[in-house]
Amino acid sequence: MIPPIRVREVSAEERKALERLYHETKDVRIRQRAQIILLALEQGLIAREIALIVRSDDETVRNWLKRFNQAGIDGLSDEPRAGAPSKVTAAYRQRLGEIVRHRPRALGEAYSLWTLQRLADYMSKETSIRVTHVTVRQILLEQGIVLSRPQHTVSSPDPEYDLKKRRLKSNEQT
Repeated sequence: MIPPIRVREVSAEERKALERLYHETKDVRIRQRAQIILLALEQGLIAREIALIVRSDDETVRNWLKRFNQAGIDGLSDEPRAGAPSKVTAAYRQRLGEIVRHRPRALGEAYSLWTLQRLADYMSKETSIRVTHVTVRQILLEQGIVLSRPQHTVSSPDPEYDLKKRRLKSNEQT
């Protein structure tokens, strides 16, 4: 049988930080890890008992208890994962934010409105970094920019256009 792992003594500041993390974080995994530590601290529960409460397995709970004992609250965060580095650079993000604020025709394109795919294609030509339209959308969202469908309005140079339009609408309603 594996001996139970106990949580080390924590300072008042660490306890407050754990409470804050548990109550305020939007990351569900971090919240669960804080809950694991708080259950071990406040109720003196062992891994098997905590695992039943948080609906996890004993080994996972033991791993988080060990990580907290070794690294404190920083140990509850995910470690960097392997994978390809991002193709998107800070310069790409900045340039995309600049480009989307210009009309396509002003940049020599044959169309009047940007779509996500057109932006991805244009940026690919300009920077040689090819990303999907979904990635372009995410980058724009980070900058607070949302592309929406264009709202088409009908207008006329005729000075009496508004009057004629109102007359047509009133005739349609009757």
